[in-house]
Amino acid sequence: MNEEKEKNLQAILTVAHRDYESGLKARAQFKVSDSAICQDLVQNTFMKTWNYLEKGGKIETMKAFLYHVLNNLIVDQYRKYKTTSLEVILEKGFEPAYEDDSRRLYDILDGQKALQLISHLPQKYQRVMQMRYVEDLTLEEMSRLTGLSKNAIAVQAHRGLELLKSLYN
Repeated sequence: MNEEKEKNLQAILTVAHRDYESGLKARAQFKVSDSAICQDLVQNTFMKTWNYLEKGGKIETMKAFLYHVLNNLIVDQYRKYKTTSLEVILEKGFEPAYEDDSRRLYDILDGQKALQLISHLPQKYQRVMQMRYVEDLTLEEMSRLTGLSKNAIAVQAHRGLELLKSLYN
């Protein structure tokens, strides 16, 4: 690149910097809420614009181009994977909750025991209990599959559940 072209680019970017820097900073600050990142984004906006002009790119409206570049950089900033150390989180007051999984484990084991007990029910209740609680079908779906009315299915499900409760205990 010759000196004349470089001075011309410097003049264009100096004017753009003077005219649009405060607006770009305000936009970045609004979107990012971190002044250091905001400064970096605005600076990178002008660097990318410089590189584009240096490669021979044409800019019709400088303001629109700068805001377009800034918005793309903001989106890139949002998409960055942010790591946070545990120490920083703890300093901010985060307290990890201890979850007692024993209750969940008991529920799983009780559910498995109840599933095994379904096989001890009379045949007409087994089928309904299997569809209702294992396959999670609605009464309408069960009615369509069996050809029985919804009321009859509901009664069988209720009676089967009562028998299952008595077997469980």
